[in-house]
Amino acid sequence: MCAKFQEFSSMLKPSKRPFFCLNNNNNNNNNNNNKKQSRYNRSLQIAAFLFTVCHVVIVVQDWFTDLNLYRFLQTAEMLKPSTPSASHDSTGSSGSDDGAEYYPHIVFLQNKARRDDFCPRNLKNMHMVVDKLMAHSHLKYKGTLSMLDCNIFPGLGQDYLTTEVNMFLLPVQENDGEDNLTKAGSGTYPLFSLLPGYRGHPAFSTMVSKLRSQILAMPRCQLSHTILTEKNWFHYAARIWDGVKKSSALSEYSRLLC
Repeated sequence: MCAKFQEFSSMLKPSKRPFFCLNNNNNNNNNNNNKKQSRYNRSLQIAAFLFTVCHVVIVVQDWFTDLNLYRFLQTAEMLKPSTPSASHDSTGSSGSDDGAEYYPHIVFLQNKARRDDFCPRNLKNMHMVVDKLMAHSHLKYKGTLSMLDCNIFPGLGQDYLTTEVNMFLLPVQENDGEDNLTKAGSGTYPLFSLLPGYRGHPAFSTMVSKLRSQILAMPRCQLSHTILTEKNWFHYAARIWDGVKKSSALSEYSRLLC
């Protein structure tokens, strides 16, 4: 039991680059290619596992956007183990959902977002792009998280984002002394120098609090036909992980890529 827990802990430990996506660059070094392939296969295993045992999966990007990431998500979804869902609630799901298979909620978190990213026009374009890229996915990528519900854009109506997906923007975290460096009109008018600089979005801590509230409010469907306690979930996750490592579909897919 302890060994299995340590395996889960090391597998899910945050790292600088937890998932590895193959790109189309040619490389004649066979040894280097084998290492890349091994890392990619491992990343697929982890993603397929998370899509099976988690209620919410958060995909973090530092820029918008990498098409290889969406190919990776689609591949992991295709290779995920078959898990009949006990819940027939299709709230927030996308595409055709027949209720026979469990799929988690997925949240696209744009980290280190710039001020221009919070412009309503750019925000609308980002939602439209993600919606088109995920149109054929069964992952619940829309309908359960909204920045418009957080009063971040008080001038925008609920119908502004007609293709709204589960996307949230987080700005760069402020340093302790940053406010002193971004005073509006510093050195020009004493009154203006007392005002904080224009960010174009709420403070980082406020955005994190709003994101946390939205994620915790997401509906949780049952992962299996029985209600899982924390202990039962661990045994369920261990069984799924063993199945993922022995998956013939993943092995066949890896063989085709070699």
